[in-house]
Amino acid sequence: MTSKAIRCEVIEEMRAKYPLKWVLELAQVSRSGYYKWRKKVYEPSPRVLQEQLLEGHIMAIHRLHPYYGYLRMRVALKREGLNVNHKRVYRLMKKLGIRSVIRKKRRFFGKQVSVVYPNRLERQFHAEAPLRKLVTDITYIRVGDQFIYLSAIQDLYNNEIVAWQLSERNDLALVTRTVDMLSEKTDLTGVLLHSDQGFQYTFKPFNRKLTKLGILGSHSRRGNCFDNACIESFFSHLKTEKIYLVRPQSMSDLGQAIQEYVSFYNNERFQKKLNDRSPVEYRETVAA
Repeated sequence: MTSKAIRCEVIEEMRAKYPLKWVLELAQVSRSGYYKWRKKVYEPSPRVLQEQLLEGHIMAIHRLHPYYGYLRMRVALKREGLNVNHKRVYRLMKKLGIRSVIRKKRRFFGKQVSVVYPNRLERQFHAEAPLRKLVTDITYIRVGDQFIYLSAIQDLYNNEIVAWQLSERNDLALVTRTVDMLSEKTDLTGVLLHSDQGFQYTFKPFNRKLTKLGILGSHSRRGNCFDNACIESFFSHLKTEKIYLVRPQSMSDLGQAIQEYVSFYNNERFQKKLNDRSPVEYRETVAA
């Protein structure tokens, strides 16, 4: 005999044309059994309703912030009064086909062997002299309908940005060009360069580049952004104080905006850590 669920579906289709009593008798389904099935199908449980509500919120947040992964999505939901376990957020985002549009940091890429350094910086964000401790990272910046990637290197002695590069691709070439830009201006032998464990920074070719230049590598612990807090702070200032205000519409416009801000940041923007001096002022004052 055909399953009860299928017979109930037939009843649902036929009841608009025929008396319900007659259709129930024909399908050999009791009235209570039919209404029980109908309630289950057409009246979702509180949990199902809650999931539908969460899915709606997740979709809305994703449209505004397509770069949010499941962890940041969980925080965004919490700020809207929806305290949800991160595993549940991950499951719902997967169900909806939602994922962050920005890079996923990986230790392995293709067949390349990764090189992970110990965390030699250990959050010691103070340096006794210029070009002794450097930190680097990549951030994304939306320009029109695309994302442009900014790689920067910061000197922890005075927080000065000593090198930066832009690219439409988030790859090994971007971080290599940034290091090359600095190495062309100064000897980097014995300098500590700290980064996260993004796949570019763990590539074996990048390790060979550091070794060739005499640079001592250092990596943050996995998933711990506070190990590289200084460069993250600079990116935040750059976006809030410049990018979000001028809203560049091309890569050329973005490059000009970053050039202007880096010049301002290095030469004019005073910092409490530097006794209310700008990075360059601090470096020149101490050297005098």
